[in-house]
Amino acid sequence: MDARNHAETIDYLYQVIQDQRPITPGLIKELNALLLLGVTYTEALNAMGERIKKPATQGQYKSLSNHVLQADGTIHYYTEPLQVADEIEELCQWIQAHLNKQHPLITGAIAHYNLVRIHPFDDGNGRGARILMNMILIKKGYPPAIIRREERRQYLATLNQADNGDNGPFLIFVANALLKTQQVIFDDMKMGRITGVNSI
Repeated sequence: MDARNHAETIDYLYQVIQDQRPITPGLIKELNALLLLGVTYTEALNAMGERIKKPATQGQYKSLSNHVLQADGTIHYYTEPLQVADEIEELCQWIQAHLNKQHPLITGAIAHYNLVRIHPFDDGNGRGARILMNMILIKKGYPPAIIRREERRQYLATLNQADNGDNGPFLIFVANALLKTQQVIFDDMKMGRITGVNSI
């Protein structure tokens, strides 16, 4: 279901770009609703540390805190529910203000980080942040920066560094992901696996 929803969300993403829709809180909610389509519950820990199943709330901001227990035993705190709407609105305004003023890789990576930092939904936050970042890249004519499963540890480590005030490693991580995507496209073109590109 996750794979199907992700594929359908990516299809929708291209329609959004074609229609030149701006990035708004409503659009971010729509993307989350698509990512969680058909999901009836999300797993969580209650106040006593027990695993529970919370009813899924697709496309709706969280109503309860969703802090996480990290591997080192510390708790990672996300934005509190009452502050989410304001922070998402501020993020969307920031994206619009920077979309044409700096390299889209920087805008996309910082938007990605902030959506993860806010963690506005009960589930789908990481996937939604990667889709938001790639929407910004594709809007500006770049391919998506694909973050591979085997890079997850480094991805989380650089997000943690950004949490501690240093977003440089995360920007470099995203830049390398974009370079790898471009290299795959280049190699496929060289090997003739991408066809139908005609000269004028």
